[in-house]
Amino acid sequence: MSLFGIPQPHNDDLMTNDQRFTKKGDFKSEMKTDRMKVPVVFHIQDDLLPAEGTLAQLESVASNDGLFRHIAAMADVHSKPGRKNATGTTVASEKFILPQVNDTDPACGMRLVRTNLTEDDLSSEDIDTLFAALVDRVPTKALVGTVLPYRVIVDICRKGVGAAVEYLGIETKYERENSLDRGNFFGEEVSKKKIYEVIPRLFLFFAKFRLGILGAAGNHFLDLMKVTDLPDPVLAEKLGIRKGQYVFMIHCGSGILGQYTMYMYTAKKREHLSQAFMAWLGRMTFFTSRRHVIDAIATKIKDFDFGTKEELFTFDGDGEDGRIYMEARNACSNFAHANRAIIAHNVSQTIKEVLGRDPGFELVYDMPHILVSEEEHYGKSAWIHRNGTSRAYGPTRMAGHPVFSETGEPAFIPTSMSTDGYLCVGTDGNESTFFSCNHGAGKPKVAAESVVPTSREELDKKLEARGVRLYNGRSSKVIEQDSAHYKNADAVIASVKENNIVKPVAKLQPVAVIMY
Repeated sequence: MSLFGIPQPHNDDLMTNDQRFTKKGDFKSEMKTDRMKVPVVFHIQDDLLPAEGTLAQLESVASNDGLFRHIAAMADVHSKPGRKNATGTTVASEKFILPQVNDTDPACGMRLVRTNLTEDDLSSEDIDTLFAALVDRVPTKALVGTVLPYRVIVDICRKGVGAAVEYLGIETKYERENSLDRGNFFGEEVSKKKIYEVIPRLFLFFAKFRLGILGAAGNHFLDLMKVTDLPDPVLAEKLGIRKGQYVFMIHCGSGILGQYTMYMYTAKKREHLSQAFMAWLGRMTFFTSRRHVIDAIATKIKDFDFGTKEELFTFDGDGEDGRIYMEARNACSNFAHANRAIIAHNVSQTIKEVLGRDPGFELVYDMPHILVSEEEHYGKSAWIHRNGTSRAYGPTRMAGHPVFSETGEPAFIPTSMSTDGYLCVGTDGNESTFFSCNHGAGKPKVAAESVVPTSREELDKKLEARGVRLYNGRSSKVIEQDSAHYKNADAVIASVKENNIVKPVAKLQPVAVIMY
């Protein structure tokens, strides 16, 4: 049953005999055991609660000292192999920075770009021609992408996305204005020396060749989407969104620069021999006046057996190790942001070349969903770790922005490659999640649909029936991105609406997708 289009939770979904849980409402519950120092607050209805393995993982993280208030778990909370903490969570600490609770891909995130193209402008043949060209222009798994000079790579790390905009002549409007921290995670231009003191020059050299690449990890994608409905037409107009309009959504991260750099600073089991080798090589070729701190961090990582210990690896938020970690992280986050900006630029250029028209790209927002930042919550300053959650400030916290001060901070919730995604905005009443929003639908405990493709051919047939076409899709695991492997989109949106997390502004229908 549903009320006003919102799926209603089943009251008997939460095990009544499970002493770990306390109901806080139809769309919220709290988990607490004797081991846990803070509770986990689930901002979801009972039938979206994660599998037992994820609950055990959350219990382990919450059993550490130094956490602040609670762990916020969102609708897409689920475990991923090799990770210490579940995706779809926000973890806070007043004193400590906790590298292990976030994926090792600084500022992995999404951007939404609006265009002047509508459903009346592009035929299915036009879209097919365009995406056939984009497969080469926006590579997934590639050794070389858009090549930039070494000096520009360093400038991106220290200045932010503006360095890429200036060098390439990127024409996307509002590139700085509509980006988290105006496209520079340092908040200001820093010296080259600061970058060289926290990132090996070898890694910066490799980064020359690695921009403009989506990546082969997980569900990184380039989507062409059509606006099919406007739940809030007033806010949609303020954000430049209209029905029938085509928009592009891009999901990717910091590539090898972020991965290699973070492996130097994070106690995590190496997934590949190359990662262990590069982390070692980076340290061996790393000459910095802060070498004593770098070496102390490496020793600490070894003492933690590369993350196999149950307790969390920590940095002092006010200490030299914490400062070095955040400087390295901010530099790599700038690189991630520039990667998405360059992909959007390459898409725009390809449209001009292939279709002979200027798509008029304008950035709606670029926001990470792997983020560590110092923020004020519940009257305290705390380190906020968003792992698969995006910041979703309400209008009050976005007071300095000419548009978002009226709308709230944009947040994107794609659900799967063939089901509707949503453009949303943050609200002022979302303190319980530390003003965070889920970055997708997340994996369910069991398949969410009866039709579950077992081959690429079956996946293509299912997508075709929904009016969606997948390009590239070379990975044998691409079938795991089918909608059957994601939670029900309507139920996920119901959870964010009922918990006052975000307001849905526009519904976005996938049309064409590039994914590895």
